[in-house]
Amino acid sequence: MAKKTIMLVCSAGMSTSLLVTKMQKAAEAQGIEADIFAVSASDADSNLADKDVNVLLLGPQVRFMKGQFEQKLAPMGIPLDVIDMKDYGMMNGENVLKVALNLIGE
Repeated sequence: MAKKTIMLVCSAGMSTSLLVTKMQKAAEAQGIEADIFAVSASDADSNLADKDVNVLLLGPQVRFMKGQFEQKLAPMGIPLDVIDMKDYGMMNGENVLKVALNLIGE
C-alpha cells in the first residue's frame, strides 16, 4: 500500500491539529503509511499544488465551502468529504481516518 496523503481543511488550521495527531496515531497502529496534515482554508490551494493529495476532508466549520472545493478537486480526481460533526467533536481520529481511506478506495 502506497503512502497516503490526507489533507484536512478548517477555518484556521488550529482546531484540526489535534485531530491530525489522533489520525496519525490511528494510522501507525494499523501500519498505514500516511502524511496527514491540516491547513487553513486560505492555504488549501497552495498545498493542493505542492503536495500529491489523495483525499481532502473539510472541518465541519467550513462545510459551506464544499461546493467550491468540489469544483477545484473534480478535475484532479481528489475525493472530498466533510468530517462528521460527532467524530470531529470527539476528536475520533480512527473514524476520520477510516472515512478518508474509504474515499481513497483502500
